[in-house]
Amino acid sequence: MGNLGAMTCLTPVSSSSHFFAHMPAIAKAHYCIKNPVAVTKLPSVPFLLLSNPGSTTGCFSFVTSTSRDSSSSRQIAKVSCFAAQKDSPSPTIEEEQEAQEQGGHGFTESQGNGSSVTVKILGPDGNGVAELEMERTRSESNGEGFRPKRIAFDYGFQAKFISTGPYVPRNVFRLAFENFGREWRALRRFILFGELKRIDPAQLSGPIEFVTAYTGRGFRLLLRGLDKFLTLYDGLTELQPLSAKGENMEQDDLREALKNLKLSNEAVSARENSRPPVEAPWWIRAPYILLCAMLDIIFKDRPIQRFWFLETVARMPYFSYISMLHLYETLGWWRAGAEVRRVHFAEEWNEMHHLKIMESLGGDLEWADRFFGQHAAFFYYWILNLMFLISPKVAYNFSELIEMHAVDTYGEFVDENEELLKKLPPSPVAVRYYENEDLYLYDEFQTSQMPETRRPKIDSLYDVFVAICGDEGEHVKTMVACQQLDIPVRSPHDRKKKA
Repeated sequence: MGNLGAMTCLTPVSSSSHFFAHMPAIAKAHYCIKNPVAVTKLPSVPFLLLSNPGSTTGCFSFVTSTSRDSSSSRQIAKVSCFAAQKDSPSPTIEEEQEAQEQGGHGFTESQGNGSSVTVKILGPDGNGVAELEMERTRSESNGEGFRPKRIAFDYGFQAKFISTGPYVPRNVFRLAFENFGREWRALRRFILFGELKRIDPAQLSGPIEFVTAYTGRGFRLLLRGLDKFLTLYDGLTELQPLSAKGENMEQDDLREALKNLKLSNEAVSARENSRPPVEAPWWIRAPYILLCAMLDIIFKDRPIQRFWFLETVARMPYFSYISMLHLYETLGWWRAGAEVRRVHFAEEWNEMHHLKIMESLGGDLEWADRFFGQHAAFFYYWILNLMFLISPKVAYNFSELIEMHAVDTYGEFVDENEELLKKLPPSPVAVRYYENEDLYLYDEFQTSQMPETRRPKIDSLYDVFVAICGDEGEHVKTMVACQQLDIPVRSPHDRKKKA
């Protein structure tokens, strides 16, 4: 367990302690709380995490929350963690003693299996309040130690079954029938239990939104009546709504906070108009404008769902380019693109993780969003294949338009929601991707930079979206480079090797 004893001591501190002078940038994060104890009243008592010398320190404060479900109303203790910056100094022994004197007494008991540790948090009266789960970390600057384990939230529909099962898929018939069963039940729940808001004509801008809103509402009401009729008179299985609310209070809070994220279509458009336009022929720009207008209508006031759709579609160009380059190699027409294939694979790998992040935030929960996104991606793939056959430069040009739109959208989203995003914890899949020890593929798609020059630090959801926005900007640069047909596109590691 190494330095476990020094790591797992929690001491109460006063909120007025000058310990906070050493924490110039405090970011709120949510961590894994195990076995919370029900309490009737719990005062706000800050706790100081005494960690290994030179490593990050933090402060824990207890707050109370109330969870109400159909059967009971209960009050649960949970812990909010305020973590200091990585380079913030640890408190001295004198400061720790002063904090202990000001805050009273308190310590923890710990147990672990080598890779994780469970720390028992005690209240000011010495009674156990909750257990905080720690995870083993290792870095060149701080060495080996433990840190509070971030809460693992994942709201996505597909993540619930894609992340389980064997690594090799079953045959196509079994996959198709299993997926049909899942989506059929999801479709019925979407029709029966999905929120059906009243339409306010004053909020509709233009005839397209007007027709779409009333047609969609009417069709859904018709299907809802048909489902109930078949359930009553034809033996169709009755379904109950699914709800995870109340299972985990931290996740409930996060889920509600995500609903407050905003994205203004007008602001995105203004941001696009304020920069130099991407040069493209009218017959390429026209479908791009139509696509953006459609996204503005379908995903109005739903930014996470919009990002999920964008990332679902954003993977298709790289699948297409790899497929076409493989085809040319198979036919013996072209082999110089082998290096480009490696770059495109790294780009698709990056977009896949963007997609998984949006899934973890619940971007694919709605059946209609999945239906629209997946079918759009399927047809987009074959359209891109045709475009590549006619002109690879045209295909790359269209991808440049899409990627630049993603940069503008993410940029506006980050600016508009900065304060809230900094209060929300990062998606675990984002932490695993951006802070992985092996970032070889992360460097490979950034053809404008040398390896290991971009290393995002992920401490909040704000950092996640800033990193994604930066990734999209690198994709734009690569798409621009691929349009220079007389200049070879080389991966950063290959360029470094030959330098």
